Amino acid sequence: MRFLFVIQGEGRGHMTQAMALYQLLSLRGHEVCDVVIGTSDRREIPSFFHKQIPCPIHRIQSPNFVTDSKQKSIRIGATISKNLQKLPVFYESLMQLKSLVEGRRPDVIVNFYDFLAGLFNGIFRPNLHFTTIGHQYLIAHPDFPFASGAPISKLLFQLATRLTAWGAQEQIALSFRPYAEEKTPESIRIWPPILREKIKQYPAKEGDFLLTYLVNPGYSEEVIAWAETNPDTNLTVFWDKKNQSSPFSPLPNVCFYPLDETLFLEKMATCRGLATTAGFESVCEAMYFGKPVMMVPVAGQYEQACNAEDAVISGAGMRSNRFDFTSFLGYLGEIEDKYELRTFADWVNEQDALVDTWLASLEKVVAAENLTLQYTSGKK
Repeated sequence: MRFLFVIQGEGRGHMTQAMALYQLLSLRGHEVCDVVIGTSDRREIPSFFHKQIPCPIHRIQSPNFVTDSKQKSIRIGATISKNLQKLPVFYESLMQLKSLVEGRRPDVIVNFYDFLAGLFNGIFRPNLHFTTIGHQYLIAHPDFPFASGAPISKLLFQLATRLTAWGAQEQIALSFRPYAEEKTPESIRIWPPILREKIKQYPAKEGDFLLTYLVNPGYSEEVIAWAETNPDTNLTVFWDKKNQSSPFSPLPNVCFYPLDETLFLEKMATCRGLATTAGFESVCEAMYFGKPVMMVPVAGQYEQACNAEDAVISGAGMRSNRFDFTSFLGYLGEIEDKYELRTFADWVNEQDALVDTWLASLEKVVAAENLTLQYTSGKK
């Protein structure tokens, strides 16, 4: 089968999931003909992504969050306002996507939570199979733990998630843990995280440093301030700061690195624990290595607040409102059996069988759709 990926480029987790699925599909003889990344001017596509997916990669402007002046918290009002102002730009992106699909004629579009892909499918109803993948689609399950105290943000999150899946034949919900099958809606498939095969190359070891991943570089001020008053604790930090291509070490005990797939996994396998904003993919990778996590949801980003709730229930670690490494070190000192690592690894290792089942059913659907098209064409 011939696949086309559309990826929401605001978070790196969606790209990582796409890389992992690309490998799974390629090993089974399927083709990913093109990748479309919906992103903004403040984000760069990491070089490792280009290396891992050797097919045409198209960048389009897509709705994204607006942060405060310190690049830390999300401003919901400003986000809505700015994206409304850019509707002509998004319309042009929509036409680019339409033209690409018509020219490349994929059998299946896989949408990794991009808004324009949902709009494209809902408005134009292309004659192909449309699947969505992401942790966000778990919200359709009655046992999903929504964060409390933000009813408007919850509603916006639900609406945004439905928009990305507009007209989708199925939604693949990635999860930290299994959910009750009998409660799962028919259109939802619940899968373990889609982790990169490369992660299995690194044996987990107990290191003497804390690893940090910052999706918004504004949090670096908190990290540096803490490191300055705690010189005996080493911090290794990866960040997504534009035009920052080389390691940056403002203090002897802290070093900032640009995003690098290999180096990040090496550090993940040997750290004491991970402190990060509450993205799904990085928390799952830490759990795979058996590394405790301190999750700091990005302020104003309701989805991350839900991620943190779900991850704590799943045994990933602790939640914090800021990068308070003192609390994290205390947490690390208190826990004895850090994770049920084997249980989580077993859950992740179910992925291959689930992908095979999905592809087998997909091939039947695509074949039936193609027969229908030929029959209709013949009647005409």
